[in-house]
Amino acid sequence: MHLTYKPFNLQLKYPFTIAKFSRTSTPLMLIELEYEGFIGYGEASMVPYMGESVETATAFLKKVDLNRFSFPFDMEEIINYLDETASGQPAIKAAIDIALHDLTGKLLDKPCYELFGSQLSLMPQTTYTVGIDEPKIIIKKVNDALTDGFKLLKVKLGRDSDKILIETIRKITDLPIYVDANQGWVNKEKGLEMAHWLNTQNVKLIEQPMHKEDVDGNAWLTERSPIPTVGDEAVQRLPDVAKAKGVYHGINVKVMKSAGMYEASKMIASAKANNLKVLIGCMSETSIATLAGAALAPLCDWADLDGPFLTSNNPFKTPRFENGRYVLSAKPGLGIEFI
Repeated sequence: MHLTYKPFNLQLKYPFTIAKFSRTSTPLMLIELEYEGFIGYGEASMVPYMGESVETATAFLKKVDLNRFSFPFDMEEIINYLDETASGQPAIKAAIDIALHDLTGKLLDKPCYELFGSQLSLMPQTTYTVGIDEPKIIIKKVNDALTDGFKLLKVKLGRDSDKILIETIRKITDLPIYVDANQGWVNKEKGLEMAHWLNTQNVKLIEQPMHKEDVDGNAWLTERSPIPTVGDEAVQRLPDVAKAKGVYHGINVKVMKSAGMYEASKMIASAKANNLKVLIGCMSETSIATLAGAALAPLCDWADLDGPFLTSNNPFKTPRFENGRYVLSAKPGLGIEFI
């Protein structure tokens, strides 16, 4: 097994602003795993708030010895090994996991979605994310989404301008909206009032309304909200799923949080066992991680996998997209195509 890697700075089309910060780019680590003449591709998207960087990813990869593993890969063993090598750092672990799944698909001559039993007929429509911004930029972003063929929008909330943002969008389109407060709501009563107003605006779900540590506040809001609530920052890896029961209606699974596709699939199964809905989400990503999420998307209720549409220098072809959904190919592995 030969591992190579290189940093890559992913540029965003627009400054990305949420309740607590704003950024214009995301540092990535792109990796390749060569094994028996095949190459598996992986990606770590290291958004700043998660605490990873090119430096931490490089230090981690220097510690990893993947030559101890051979095909067929035991992903449980590999993830345990990666977790024992260093705590945290789920994104760079995800890069290795994604590359191993891409490699597995190529070795088996199967697309990755078949490895997880995903039925392409169940592929959900995905959202186009609109960050917090001034009205004229919001209008431009929404028009971009409509041009690209999206049927759903995801809107970042969590500031005093929440209603203005939604009203601005409603002047352009009546497409259904998912909203994400990113822990920005601080008062549960006002949060409930906002939830009822959002319900009149064709909003279909609310991600992480209040701070992830405010378990009681989120549970109180969930019990009364006319719109499903979804835990995101509160649900990182597998042990967090069961804790979300009774606190949220559903969870947001991201391969960058879960240390890859293997644990993401286990989180999806655990959510179903706990009667929780599942949103498959993303960070700022290239087509590699987007295709990893899309391979799992048919197992989920909702999807937010818009990475390639929000960036300006994706080094890979944007996956085929029709009627608001990704259309996955039958190519072995993830089906990554180079420009």
